[in-house]
Amino acid sequence: MRTILVAMGILAATSLSVFAAEPVKMMDTKMGKIMTTPKGMTLYTFDKDTKDKSNCDAKCLKNWPPFHADAKAKAEGEWSLVKDVDGKDMWAYEGKPLYMFAKDKKAGDMTGEGMGGVWHVAK
Repeated sequence: MRTILVAMGILAATSLSVFAAEPVKMMDTKMGKIMTTPKGMTLYTFDKDTKDKSNCDAKCLKNWPPFHADAKAKAEGEWSLVKDVDGKDMWAYEGKPLYMFAKDKKAGDMTGEGMGGVWHVAK
């Protein structure tokens, strides 16, 4: 009986860690630690967004693709899901929707930083 309880405890602990995984990774850069996609593409925030709402319209999303969430993604802690203009779920951190920049071509590029005075690398 004790073996079963220990096994169930281990299973529960490892299952929780799967669900608690953050959808981004942190990368060290000259600007400090920044958020990136799992593939290393820089993530950005948009000053014109409001808490838990993307204000990037269809034209905007061509240059600033949303950081979409997987179909099974669950909001947890500082991480929430918001809808883009197409109704698809995208990740938000502390209520700020996250985007990539179309002109960033490789992992670590940060060419969108400061663009138009309203786009900023997510930290």
